[in-house]
Amino acid sequence: MPHSLYGLLLGALPDGRQVFPAVHYIFLSRFKNEIKRMPFPSGLKFKIKIYFCCHKFYKLINYTIMATIAQQFGMTEALEILGVRAINEGTSTGNHWFSNGEIFESHSPVDGQLIGKVKASTPADYEKVMQSATEAFKTFRLMPAPQRGEIVRRFGEKLRKNKEPLGKLVSYEMGKSLQEGYGEVQEMIDICDFAVGLSRQLHGLTMHSERPGHRMYEQYHPLGIVGIISAFNFPVAVWAWNTALAWVCGDVCVWKPSEKTPLCGIACQNIIAEVLKENNLPEGISCLINGDYKVGELMTHDKRIPLVSATGSTRMGKIVAQACAARLGKSLLELGGNNAIIVTPDADIKMTVIGAVFGAVGTAGQRCTSTRRLIIHESIYDKVRDAIVGAYSQLRIGNPLDQNNHVGPLIDKHAVEMYNNALSKVVEEGGKILVEGGVLNGAGYESGCYVKPAIAEAKNSFEIVQHETFAPVLYLLKYSGDVHDAIAIQNGVAQGLSSAIMTNNLREAEAFLSVAGSDCGIANVNIGTSGAEIGGAFGGEKETGGGRESGSDAWKVYMRRQTNTINYTTSLPLAQGIKFDL
Repeated sequence: MPHSLYGLLLGALPDGRQVFPAVHYIFLSRFKNEIKRMPFPSGLKFKIKIYFCCHKFYKLINYTIMATIAQQFGMTEALEILGVRAINEGTSTGNHWFSNGEIFESHSPVDGQLIGKVKASTPADYEKVMQSATEAFKTFRLMPAPQRGEIVRRFGEKLRKNKEPLGKLVSYEMGKSLQEGYGEVQEMIDICDFAVGLSRQLHGLTMHSERPGHRMYEQYHPLGIVGIISAFNFPVAVWAWNTALAWVCGDVCVWKPSEKTPLCGIACQNIIAEVLKENNLPEGISCLINGDYKVGELMTHDKRIPLVSATGSTRMGKIVAQACAARLGKSLLELGGNNAIIVTPDADIKMTVIGAVFGAVGTAGQRCTSTRRLIIHESIYDKVRDAIVGAYSQLRIGNPLDQNNHVGPLIDKHAVEMYNNALSKVVEEGGKILVEGGVLNGAGYESGCYVKPAIAEAKNSFEIVQHETFAPVLYLLKYSGDVHDAIAIQNGVAQGLSSAIMTNNLREAEAFLSVAGSDCGIANVNIGTSGAEIGGAFGGEKETGGGRESGSDAWKVYMRRQTNTINYTTSLPLAQGIKFDL
């Protein structure tokens, strides 16, 4: 190829980016062949041909540079280990995979690249899954609970072996930091450990009967098929919270992962399928379906599913709740949060900054427990504000697989749009931007999903503050008076998931935790709003949905309670002293 033409083509790149030697090689080996097949007429046609060639070359270079991100951080190897292919069947009953729906794609918000494709589940596919799950439940419920716990223990061991590749996939497909990706898989391992112990403690109570020679007690039995609808922000952990407990309780599960992170679902199903096969267990204990909301509706309207556990927005949760309630089914809802940290005059400012900044920007503000509001006493407002703003100046935004970065991308461009709308809205309502936001462009930000974490001074009454924006936008609110005034602001939103207070004053801390304190399902002292452990029940009140998952006695929702009365005498006395003689 003439050197001048090569230079012309390089000069035509829109962003003038430097081309690495590897790309030179690709250009010479592939693009030169493209040009050879094209005649070069003079005049306008020549310019059109050159423009076409430049466009193709730019796309090739763009692909190559971005593809190096996945290659550099071992994503190709991770996908191979996890059994994720270029095109994946989206429906599974365990080791049996099939699908007859349309193909949809999963692109990484990290670099915009296509990771893989998935075939959606059709209603006919779903029916096959339900038939398999129904049959599996008949035998799985008969297995002693400790034996079911042993299956979950072995699943946890598989997760330990696959923690690195699965953590990388979580980070690459969802966009959270690699450390958070590993942490999410660790949550799966932790809940498996919890469930193993729980399998020997599925206990009821024994009560004294008012009738002589009678014994009363309660016991818990498996519920049946549990439907699980998970969200993109925790693409594997929330499924594990549900399914590990449901399995030891004797239930079988049908999981619909988010259509934004379907490959994480494929990977998890591959891992549990190995365990099921190694233990000669039937198809239908762990099932997978994929697709949009219409696939989820198949579960919410299905009378064969006594419980649907759904994680997502409040809007989605209301739809799920109504559909399940219409057939008198149960729903476990984990919905939106509008979480606040109260900062009192007795707060440790250094601890406050760490808790608030991680809470606001961790997972790019896409945790349901992300800190949205910082309620600061007026006497220390300026000091806390300046410290938080200063901390934001140190944040590094970029590829989340690079552990030097603090903040990764939002999940997609729709999330970016919501972020931009929130910043515009808060200004329209009278708020003041303290840390400017904006969408990042250029090298390393090709996906168009990277944004700057923003801070705005606002009032709790603002409509946008009352709304949960799933993005790194933090609102600073000022309060005066005592801690009860701050608590009133904290509780003055429709959501009730997570809350925290920063104080060294025992009376303030106890007031916050009292019946007149935080109305949230999670209330913390001197830690932030995010980062819950699996040992406690996770969930919230009001428009957060009221559901509880994970630890404590959350297992009870996956079982049906039965009260038993045993008469071991030769007479039949009635309760409440009723006489009925024959």
